[in-house]
Amino acid sequence: MKYRKLGRTGLKVSEISLGSWLTYGNTVEKETAIRTIDQAYELGINFFDTANVYARGEAEKVVGEALRKYPRESYVLATKVFWPMGDGPNDRGLSRKHVYEQANASLKRLGLDYVDIYYCHRHDPETPIDETLRTIEDLVRQGKVLYVGVSEWTAAQIVEALRVADRYLLDRIVVNQPCYNMFNRYIEPEIIPLSQREGISQVVFSPLAQGVLTGKYKVGEKLPEGSRASNPKLSSIIQRYMDEELLRKVEKLNGIAQELGISMAQLAIAWVLRQENVASAIVGASRPEQIVENAKASGIELSDDVLAKIEEILA
Repeated sequence: MKYRKLGRTGLKVSEISLGSWLTYGNTVEKETAIRTIDQAYELGINFFDTANVYARGEAEKVVGEALRKYPRESYVLATKVFWPMGDGPNDRGLSRKHVYEQANASLKRLGLDYVDIYYCHRHDPETPIDETLRTIEDLVRQGKVLYVGVSEWTAAQIVEALRVADRYLLDRIVVNQPCYNMFNRYIEPEIIPLSQREGISQVVFSPLAQGVLTGKYKVGEKLPEGSRASNPKLSSIIQRYMDEELLRKVEKLNGIAQELGISMAQLAIAWVLRQENVASAIVGASRPEQIVENAKASGIELSDDVLAKIEEILA
């Protein structure tokens, strides 16, 4: 496993990280989830991602239980705040009240004294940025949070947050968590150049486009049993990628992977990691063998010729 620095910090995270969205505490049994997390740890993955809203706190409980057996200094753990955690008017967003209460609730569910990274899961137009950043600064000073992050913020929103942090001498954002894969490249024109200038890393989710870039979905063929697309609870999330044109591109990309002697999933993850500004790619795994396969993408370097062939297919 290879490691990269997170933004302008001294923190090093594994190129492959394990996420818990849609899986742990939800569609995957707890015992299987814990075995998968254990497998990831054994492979050298030191970066684990969760959120309070994942299965309404259940994912945090599973991840916390699985990691508790390991030395706290041996792994990096991230969680998030923003989405509704109740029906009340203050049970959502990035207000001081919600952020403070949810940070403490997350720590209780995780069974930990602190989290390494605390993400603002989305931008909150109803709360001043200085209110949110001051609250997280308080959590940093209390030793409950080490680094500040955001997820799916626009370049303009990140710039505003940096301006406010500098004005009031608050902890700066050092990591952004966007969606990024071969079929979703919106961060390339503005967010990556901005982040490179400001010392912010990308920790990307959905590098496999919800599983489409594994190559398991074929044009005209029945959906594989147990797949995300065949699950009525999850199929709506993957629909944007279940397009015949995209699936035919995956077939061509798979040909490149076969020439290189790697899997389609490994090619897709290696392509994401070609970006120096990407510190880690978050993968989801419902079984230990899946994380073993995905972890092999760490360290794969794609030549300029291969990248040109991929670009031609994607174009």
